[in-house]
Amino acid sequence: MTLTTAPTVRPPAVAGRFYSADPVRLREETARSLDAVRVPDDEPLARAYIVPHAGHHFSGAVAAEVYARLARHRDRIERVILLGPSHHHPLRGHAAAPYTAWETPLGTVAARATNVVGSSLLPHAQEHSLEVQLPFLQVALGEDFTVTPVAVGMSRTPDTARVVTALLAEAGEGTVLLCSTDLSHYHDLDTARRIDATTVEAIRGLRPREISTSHACGVFALRGTVAWADATGRRPRLLALGTSADAGGPADRVVGYPAFAVESPPGL
Repeated sequence: MTLTTAPTVRPPAVAGRFYSADPVRLREETARSLDAVRVPDDEPLARAYIVPHAGHHFSGAVAAEVYARLARHRDRIERVILLGPSHHHPLRGHAAAPYTAWETPLGTVAARATNVVGSSLLPHAQEHSLEVQLPFLQVALGEDFTVTPVAVGMSRTPDTARVVTALLAEAGEGTVLLCSTDLSHYHDLDTARRIDATTVEAIRGLRPREISTSHACGVFALRGTVAWADATGRRPRLLALGTSADAGGPADRVVGYPAFAVESPPGL
């Protein structure tokens, strides 16, 4: 695989670790995971979704619940806003990515800048939480879409909700927002399921204050997305909930994975 070295193109940081670096294998595995999902013919496209961000082997089946839905509406989606945590660089507030494109083994995805928040290289240079979404998007949507990746660090929930609102207003129609988060980390399976069930109820109940910083690694983006949903009359609907143990990981060090559609009530 030949990678671009231009400083405005962000090369893959976790190909070969979080997902296959071989383009043929990556496309086949991703397409197979999407094909395994059954989406009702009449299910509308949501304005936002919540997706996990572990290695594809572990969280890919849960993430596919979201991406199969995007694939069903691929002709309507022109832009994807990606929100996720900064695992490797301390961050306060929000930082867009300063790239014109992102590269994966499947090719290059064009990026759209935003005027809503400033940009910073450091939160994005090695971050996996947004990168792992790109191969799914490439298989689900093809080539005719752009991304606006935004890292969300320590922030007040109302501030992040306002950022979500502004990003979607700026992008306009044909845009979907993806909030990237995993749930609890490194508990035994029974404990993980109990904790994650509590977090799921807080998300479904539109109670962002009850989402603990120790129970979701993308907690600040997640809280803001839930608060935005509440402010706009939307409801998160659980599509799938899984764990690393479901994919063969150890049952004494479990990571939880959620997938939600953040939907408008019928008739709106």
